[in-house]
Amino acid sequence: METAVYNSPIQGMLKAISFRRVHVFILPILILVGSGWGQDWKAAEEQLAKKIVPVTGPATFTLTVSNQPSLGGSGIGNVDDIRHGLVTQLAALGAHVVDSGQADTAVKVSLSDNLQEYVWVAEIHPSAKTGSATGGMIVMVSLPKPTTRLIQAEAGMVMHKASLWSQQDQILDVAIIERDREERPVHLLVLDTHGVAFYRLQDGAWKSEQNLPITHSQPWPRDLRGRLELQKDRLFDAYLPGVYCRSTAMPPWSIHCSEGDDSWPIGTSMFRLNAAFVSSRNYFSGALLPGVGKQASTAPFYSAAAVPGAQSTTWLFTGIDDQMHVLDGDTDRIEPTLEWGSDMASVHSGCRSGWQVLATKGGDGPTDTVRAFEFPAPGGITPDPEIQVQGRITALWSESGEAGAIAVVHFSETGGYEAFRLTLTCGR
Repeated sequence: METAVYNSPIQGMLKAISFRRVHVFILPILILVGSGWGQDWKAAEEQLAKKIVPVTGPATFTLTVSNQPSLGGSGIGNVDDIRHGLVTQLAALGAHVVDSGQADTAVKVSLSDNLQEYVWVAEIHPSAKTGSATGGMIVMVSLPKPTTRLIQAEAGMVMHKASLWSQQDQILDVAIIERDREERPVHLLVLDTHGVAFYRLQDGAWKSEQNLPITHSQPWPRDLRGRLELQKDRLFDAYLPGVYCRSTAMPPWSIHCSEGDDSWPIGTSMFRLNAAFVSSRNYFSGALLPGVGKQASTAPFYSAAAVPGAQSTTWLFTGIDDQMHVLDGDTDRIEPTLEWGSDMASVHSGCRSGWQVLATKGGDGPTDTVRAFEFPAPGGITPDPEIQVQGRITALWSESGEAGAIAVVHFSETGGYEAFRLTLTCGR
């Protein structure tokens, strides 16, 4: 867990990732950003300067700043102002920008943005003057945009994305076990390939409280999945392929794990349903417990979502046959999925019918999309808001309390993972 860091919407923390001879430091910080044009970047300039100087020392260097908007981004317009601000902040720390012939170091800053954040990357290299063979360094500052939501005006709903946790090791699931008065997470559980870790927000930084390793005699399957479920008589249960763990009821926490084919919870605390997981693969066999009405099984599936109605609850299943199966207690019918991906979850928003389905969008590429759907809807299943993430979504689970969903994304470029919470609110 040493590579883990919280992507906090409250306070920033340092993350170090090493690869070959280049080291990347990521420091998320909170700045209220409207548009890139006319924005006060002083806090960001100060943070980046404080990352550059420990690498260069109180040296002289050249500084170039360029604007490179990425996919979905609009760019940052005031490049000259940002460069001037960086020069000022660097000088305050004892480092000075000079002409290339007099510089000890060359620093190249790239300003980019995407749909969710601004990213400033500084490449630091020894200049030709020093003749050093030392490899280059990269430092990076990430600035969340003021909102990570996309609104479809005619839909009347808004989707919100809040980052929870990121680390290099694969994240399987995250659970929020305590919030502050403003509903911000202050106590987290993180399930990964090694076990369950506890983190508490203290003095604006996430502190590791306890790590509970999960032992298993069989190797994990290639496409590993896992599930955390909060409980009333104990803190949590954890499910992994062929392994079931349950925690104690009081701290200091411990877990007892057993091997076997226990069924996994695929519903919520309000709408409970368990399903048999195929431990050698990454999907459910289709056997359901206690079942949906008269139906005790469906086709093998990857994920499921409950849609409560006035008289009964309908369940949707994304089958491994690339079809969506709808169980209403009597029939198992197939519905068009509008290019749905493998992952979906239900969310209680209170908008319209009260419940919506979040589903990933199928397809290949460097980004994934999560869309909200109303089901049933006039004229069939209709999409509402959507949000795009930079990476591939590897998990999407309904929260135990139904108010949101936990998603996990994998970044192919860095190999790291991020967990975030998705919620829906009613638009104006």
